[in-house]
Amino acid sequence: MELSSALAEVLGDASRVSTGDSLLEQHAGDLTYHPPHRPDVVVSPTSTDEVARVLALADRERVPVVASGARTSLEGHVIPVQGGIALDLTGLDRILAVDALDLSATVEAGVTRLRLNERLGRDGLVFPVDPGADATLGGMAATNASGTTTVRYGGMRAHVLALQVVLASGRVVRTGSRARKSSAGYDLTSLFIGSEGTLGVITELTLRVHGIREHVVAVRAAFAELDAACAGAVALVGAGVSVERLELLDAPTLRAVNAYKGTSYDEAPSLFFELAGTEAGVDGDLAASRELLEGCHAFQVEHDPTARHRLWEARHHVLFALVAASPGREHMSTDVCVPIFRLPEALRHARRAIDERDLDAAIVAHAGDGNYHVLFMLDPTDPSELERARSLNDEIVEWALAHGGTCTGEHGIGLGKIAYLEREHGDLVPLMRGVKRLLDPHGILNPGKVLPNP
Repeated sequence: MELSSALAEVLGDASRVSTGDSLLEQHAGDLTYHPPHRPDVVVSPTSTDEVARVLALADRERVPVVASGARTSLEGHVIPVQGGIALDLTGLDRILAVDALDLSATVEAGVTRLRLNERLGRDGLVFPVDPGADATLGGMAATNASGTTTVRYGGMRAHVLALQVVLASGRVVRTGSRARKSSAGYDLTSLFIGSEGTLGVITELTLRVHGIREHVVAVRAAFAELDAACAGAVALVGAGVSVERLELLDAPTLRAVNAYKGTSYDEAPSLFFELAGTEAGVDGDLAASRELLEGCHAFQVEHDPTARHRLWEARHHVLFALVAASPGREHMSTDVCVPIFRLPEALRHARRAIDERDLDAAIVAHAGDGNYHVLFMLDPTDPSELERARSLNDEIVEWALAHGGTCTGEHGIGLGKIAYLEREHGDLVPLMRGVKRLLDPHGILNPGKVLPNP
């Protein structure tokens, strides 16, 4: 029996098994320069049981399976490089429970973070992990997503209490509990978080949520030099003010944002940050921030929620702004993280390396945790430009590793950083490969990602 017919029989619904060209093409690529590759079939389950039945069939027939949600990841994670089944989890979209007393929520993997926050808001709660895109929570766990609020709250690993996961064989397992801590055995929940769909398919999550802050202000501070903006970010973190977000954007980034959003921000290295807490506490921290950032030439405070939303929307739309400014070109970005005190030196090195290669690139940083990105727009028909960008990426990663950092702070390994994983954790790769063989002995789950070929 051909694959699509067998899958339709397993689901009992042929309408959720597709080999149509448009859907196959939709699941072939992502938002980056990685070359697309079409799957053989797209399957859209609506329950954990259906996911288990699909995986059991795929494991038996040795068919690759690539699970996906909103498809907003940036290192080729969801490209089905060996064809097979594209498993679209957006149909697992139920919010199963919200417990305001326990500060937890249980959701299926296809629920998006904005939809969850819309529901949580009715109880004065929020799920704070904010990668910018309206990603699915299962995908965010699979890639250990973080983003603008990491400086205050941490990323996904800090917020997942328990998981339901389907293993390659079709077996369903549950890890963790609703307890806030446990010393019971190995931490398998954390093992699946950030595994990028290579160890199992996450279908359900129990998440830690938080009360909405009483008082919030957003601030934009512009500086004459990138160094001064970096030093300001380090000073804010070191002073212990109630920073909830702390982002750095360089001048080329803000030029693109102004053109795309119709804004009029200073086209100079800038910090966008947010303070949150009690009104008295925030007022005190705002005054302290003014003193700490006395070298800036603009210090604009936004109290109005609409104005604050506009500021953060501009930050989240940086990639769209850069794409709009470079029609016909493709996006590539770095994603390294260094100890926070190394950030000024790291960005100096990055800007020097960009200029040496005569590349058109912008720098954006989650400055509160030392995670920064260099974003290029590349001509896909110019091999020399792509090679210069790859050379720059390589140099930036090597610098980060040599100074106590990591090759990826939040984007993950996917296709694009397999070689860097080996450089960072070469002695551990055999252990990682052993875990992969134990949980996915036939190698059907997202093959070609994360781990280098044996």
